[in-house]
Amino acid sequence: MLTIGSRGSALALAQTGWVKDRIHERFPDAVVAIKVIRTSADKAPRLSIRSASSVGVFVKELEDALERREIDLAVHSMKDLPSTIPDSLQISAIPKREDPRDALVAGSGIRDLTGMPRAATIGTGSIRRQSQLLALRPDFVVKDIRGNVDTRLQKLADGQYDAVILACAGLNRLGLQARITSPLEFGQMLPAPGQGALALQSRKGDHEVSSLVAPLHHEPTAAAVLAERAFLRQIGGGCNSPVAVHAAADGDYLRIDGLVAAPDGSLVIRDSISHLPGYAEDAAGLLAERLLERGGRAILESVR
Repeated sequence: MLTIGSRGSALALAQTGWVKDRIHERFPDAVVAIKVIRTSADKAPRLSIRSASSVGVFVKELEDALERREIDLAVHSMKDLPSTIPDSLQISAIPKREDPRDALVAGSGIRDLTGMPRAATIGTGSIRRQSQLLALRPDFVVKDIRGNVDTRLQKLADGQYDAVILACAGLNRLGLQARITSPLEFGQMLPAPGQGALALQSRKGDHEVSSLVAPLHHEPTAAAVLAERAFLRQIGGGCNSPVAVHAAADGDYLRIDGLVAAPDGSLVIRDSISHLPGYAEDAAGLLAERLLERGGRAILESVR
């Protein structure tokens, strides 16, 4: 018997259902149940994820349930997982990554960011997305938005926004690919650390659970994501910081692109580094230090 913990949103349940199905494919006799856990984000739907109190709001109750043995496995969106996790827990598997890009979702007649009308209102709850949007188009009016994917799409349909920015991965997993007006390429917008990837978290020492999810692990994704998380730890940012990073295989090397940006888009500090995958976490730390020294430290101190 394996009990998987999940948030109750449609996206979280789709992700958890995907994990359950993959386990059943490899272990048909396994009895797998899904238990919905309400997180801080669900209990306080008006809490802006830009606030300092938002760190861990999507994962803390799931981790608590793991430690209390109410569940055996937690399925997280990797980008929601803080850069450090409790000592009693571990990431047991990182499945193959979905599309890590951000997506522009706009009303009819719009094909891309450059085609948006002047002073268009863009909805996003992310200061990372805000800073990069304003760097591209200072005329945009970036407005905070809360709610799950369906709620945000409804607010767009209701005319509260001219467009919203969502993750391609979430739209793909919900079967809403057709709603994507255009993916934002990495030259336009770097994603959050771990975006598009899942983290399967269990208790340390629980070898039975680890063995069940081990076949789902995808090492190239893990190498990239762990480098991105090392970058985040070193730079000292979080999910509510104007920090972005993306790592991907480039031949035999892993290329890591990172940035720190002023929230109003007036300054973007960006750099990249390449290294062998086995040393990628150290390289990510070096990249973070370079960005901090070039002005990133001052930006991050100004938004804390």
